[in-house]
Amino acid sequence: MADIPRRMPVTVPTVDSAWRVRARRWRELLGSVLANPTTVVGLVLIVGMLAVALFAPAITEPNTPDPYQMPRDWGALNVPPGSPGHILGTTNTGGDVYYGIIWGARTSLRLSIIVVSITVVVGVAIGSAAGFIGGKVDEILMRIVDVFLSIPELIFALAIAAVLGPSFRNIILALAVVFWVKYARIMRAQIIHVKDNDYVDAARVIGDSRLRIYLKDVLPNSITPIIVQATLDMGHIVLVGATLSFIGLAEAGLAEWGVLVSEGQAGISAGRWWASTFPGLMVFLWALAFNLVGDGLRDVLDPRTETAR
Repeated sequence: MADIPRRMPVTVPTVDSAWRVRARRWRELLGSVLANPTTVVGLVLIVGMLAVALFAPAITEPNTPDPYQMPRDWGALNVPPGSPGHILGTTNTGGDVYYGIIWGARTSLRLSIIVVSITVVVGVAIGSAAGFIGGKVDEILMRIVDVFLSIPELIFALAIAAVLGPSFRNIILALAVVFWVKYARIMRAQIIHVKDNDYVDAARVIGDSRLRIYLKDVLPNSITPIIVQATLDMGHIVLVGATLSFIGLAEAGLAEWGVLVSEGQAGISAGRWWASTFPGLMVFLWALAFNLVGDGLRDVLDPRTETAR
C-alpha cells in the first residue's frame, strides 16, 4: 500500500512573532535611513539643536522673570564677539546674542512642535472625513481647502498675525491656520487611494464597522506622506515664523532668531555683522536639517521616489 503523504503542519503566527516582524521592519527602516549620508548629517544637526533647546537653562543663566526675554546690558551696546560676558557679542539694544541663540532654539522647537501638532491633527481629521465619507462632505470640505490654498502661505500668515497683533502666540495661531490645508489635501488623496484596496473590501465583507475599517486598515496605510510632510514642515515653519518675527510681529526682546536678525540688521552696513549672522545661520541650519531628514524619509517610505541604484 502506497504511503500517504503527510499534510504539512500549519504555522499560526503568534503575537510574539508579529512583534518580531515589526521590530525587524523598523530596524530595516532605520538602516535604510542611516545609509543615506545626507540624512545622517541632518539627524546630527537636529540632535545637536534639540540638545541646545532642551538644556538651555543649564547652558545659560536666565536673570529675567521670563527666560524667553533676552536680558539687556545697556552698558555694552554693539560689543563684538569675544567680549567679556558676551561671547557672541550684543545687539544695538544690548541684547546678548549668545543668550538669544540658545533660547531661540527652544522658542523654535516650541513653535515647530505646537504648529505641526495642531495642523496634523486638524488636517488629518478633515482630509479623512473628506476622503472616507465622500459625497457632499468631500465637496464642501475641499472647496474650503481650495480657498485656503489659493492664498500664498506667507502672505496669509502675515495678514492673520498683523490683524491679531504682535505676539508669539498669534504667530503660532496664524501658522496653524495656514498650514493645516496641505495635510487635509494629502490625507484625502491617500484615503481615496487606500480605501479601494482588496483588504478594505475584505474587511467590509466580514462585517467590520466603518470606524474599525478606518482605524485598522485605512489610517495606518495612509499616514506615511503625513510623516514626511510633518518632518519637512518642522523646518519650514521656523523659517516662516522667523520671517514674521523679523518684520515685528513678535514681542520686542523675545529670544527668537528672527527678532535677533531684525535687531542686528541696522548694524550690518557699519560692520556689526554678528547680531544678524549667527541667528540667521541657526535658521538656515534648522531648516536644512529637517529638509535633509524629510527627503531621506521620503526616499525610504515611498519606493516610487527612490533613486535607481
